[in-house]
Amino acid sequence: MSFAVNIAPLSQQLHAALQEKIDQKTKPLGALGQLEQLALKIGLIQNSLNPQLKQPCIIVFAADHGLTAAGVSAFPQAVTAQMVGNFLAGGAAINVFAKQHGIELLIVDAGVNADLSAYTQLIHAKIAHGTANSINQPAMSAEQCQQALQTGADLVNRQWQTGCNCIGFGEMGIGNTAAAALIMQRLTGLPLSQCTGRGTGLNDSQLAQKIATLQQVLDYHAHANDALAVLQHLGGFEIAMMTGAYLQAAANSMTILVDGFITCAALLAAARLNPTVLDYCIYSHVSQEQGHQSLLHHLNAQALLNLNMRLGEGSGIAVAYPLLQSAVAFLNGMASFAEAGVAGKA
Repeated sequence: MSFAVNIAPLSQQLHAALQEKIDQKTKPLGALGQLEQLALKIGLIQNSLNPQLKQPCIIVFAADHGLTAAGVSAFPQAVTAQMVGNFLAGGAAINVFAKQHGIELLIVDAGVNADLSAYTQLIHAKIAHGTANSINQPAMSAEQCQQALQTGADLVNRQWQTGCNCIGFGEMGIGNTAAAALIMQRLTGLPLSQCTGRGTGLNDSQLAQKIATLQQVLDYHAHANDALAVLQHLGGFEIAMMTGAYLQAAANSMTILVDGFITCAALLAAARLNPTVLDYCIYSHVSQEQGHQSLLHHLNAQALLNLNMRLGEGSGIAVAYPLLQSAVAFLNGMASFAEAGVAGKA
């Protein structure tokens, strides 16, 4: 099994000119802090001195996990399908925040263990009715993993072809913090306890049981080490779709906003397949979920916000998006010292 996407390294041709444009604005050097770094990054991604954010979009991938049968979540699997209904009815946090900031929101059935055919607004891309229980078998077949990766890439291409150049990914799936912890542990080598959190609200004894169960899974799949094998044996359909989506978005030179722990686990897998994907990523926030801070450190990433959020759904992306707007706005609209007739660096 393979999944190769050609991603061009960021051109550094405009780096000096972008930095000079930022430095010439009517402010002390560096006075806008991370907004200056953000403006530079977006300009480099778009290879433009005047970058624009066009038709921003968040794609939320929903899927179920067979591993929930082993008791790794405080919520029943049925909640995944119920939340898909809530997304489509406009009642979830991501709906509110996306609407607030003018972000298009798409919901994808990647592998929910329910018949969702009645939902006409839903993007129907179900691989299967949830993954298999990875405690004693691969979560998915190699063919299913390949299908998930390609579907994620195809969905990104569809948005890109309509003019979207700024995209992010969210997820919904009871049990997917367990899958993300497994992926993180296997691909980073960090202690399992450092990768595993409370998910939807486990108490101390439930968390200890979750860690013990995940160790069983890791032991059973000790031979799965490369990124594709890890996704197939330990992952979820929504995580594999996001992995393909990240790679395709970078290949399209799109600005990518990254959400929390589970989406970062998918990005980790994507980076193992093609490290250049990271050049196109902006990290929206630090999740309160155990492991995310360590994962960001592993990726050498600095997040924009730390609001103790741990909701998923792409909610951190939607909340952070106005910061990108501000970065682009000051770069394009703020006067230079010369334009304003102000004595300064110029």
